[in-house]
Amino acid sequence: MALVHAIMTALIEDDLSGYELARDFQASLGFFWHASHQQIYQDLRKLADKGWLNKREVSQSGKPNKIVYGLTRAGRDALAEWVYGATKTQAAKDELLIKLYNLSGDNAAHLASEISGRREQMMRLLYLYEKIRLRHYDDPQTLPTRRKGVYLALA
Repeated sequence: MALVHAIMTALIEDDLSGYELARDFQASLGFFWHASHQQIYQDLRKLADKGWLNKREVSQSGKPNKIVYGLTRAGRDALAEWVYGATKTQAAKDELLIKLYNLSGDNAAHLASEISGRREQMMRLLYLYEKIRLRHYDDPQTLPTRRKGVYLALA
């Protein structure tokens, strides 16, 4: 998957400015796909150049105008084509796993501590996902179809 697909996914329901998109991205899709503000803005330009996004200037009182992006029909079609395409398995890149290949008597205690820290980190993340799920998706039967996908990602 490319970042462009995550950006288009974030724009399915609402048109957003680059700032709003980056902010919202960190609170949702950012759990699963990291992107800097710079990367998001670069890909917004690429998507607009391809005709997959439209952009319009919105005036704001007391602030500079902002550019708001929205998915075009061509963008929705490209996103649908990607969704129906085969999903590639991601290769894991994990520094801790490489360190474990170097386990020895000298570093066993240190690596055990690293594993414990990783476990705590993953438990905090799992707790956060569960908190979000309970707050926003506690009754999956009543959710619109698209929101059920978010529920499944968190479950």
